[in-house]
Amino acid sequence: MFQPITYLVLQKYILLSFPSSIEDLHNLSHILQEYKKDHAHYIMLLFCSAYIYKQTFAIPGSVFMNILGGSLFGLWVAFPLCCLLTAIGATFCYLLSLSFGRTVIMQYFSDKILAMEKKVQENLQSLFFFLLFLRLFPMSPNWFLNVSSPIVGVPISYFFSSVFIGLMPYNFMCVQTGCIISEIKTISDVFTSSILIKFAAIATVALIPALVSFYMKKNEKKKL
Repeated sequence: MFQPITYLVLQKYILLSFPSSIEDLHNLSHILQEYKKDHAHYIMLLFCSAYIYKQTFAIPGSVFMNILGGSLFGLWVAFPLCCLLTAIGATFCYLLSLSFGRTVIMQYFSDKILAMEKKVQENLQSLFFFLLFLRLFPMSPNWFLNVSSPIVGVPISYFFSSVFIGLMPYNFMCVQTGCIISEIKTISDVFTSSILIKFAAIATVALIPALVSFYMKKNEKKKL
């Protein structure tokens, strides 16, 4: 016997899509939180698959995925997870560009590719830290760095590591936003001690790559 689809079920299917606004994000988070109570592993698989898909094909909206991750899984699960998924998805994008994208990319972005190649050659002695700098303080969009890196000769090991470490501050802040949104009930909740500690952690994480780069350069000068 045919069972009619209730409005609640229909609403869930309609809203189960990539979020493109804060309102979409709130609705999707609420829906997935309900599913997560009985199907946590499926929600994790869905989140990981969707995240890697967006990164692989350079689809905008990683900020919403990071915030959603924070809301669904909490800071200390979502933060390392999003860093890993970012690096994996970006590496898949790298491999796609390496295998199929060279002709198209050179056709539309030849000037930028040549400029990027020149920068890479100038920084071969400290290439990893140059790539780290580009992720921390991007002069070009991340999607362009992903598709251009294999063409200009960036090794995949340096590429993966620089994405994983260099986007940590960005991922941390986005994930933290998702956690805060889920925690805040009233305005007084904003200034709890736990949230202040988490914001202090943001500042610490953001400083780590810069400190590493500083000490490495200092050691290189001593050797000279």
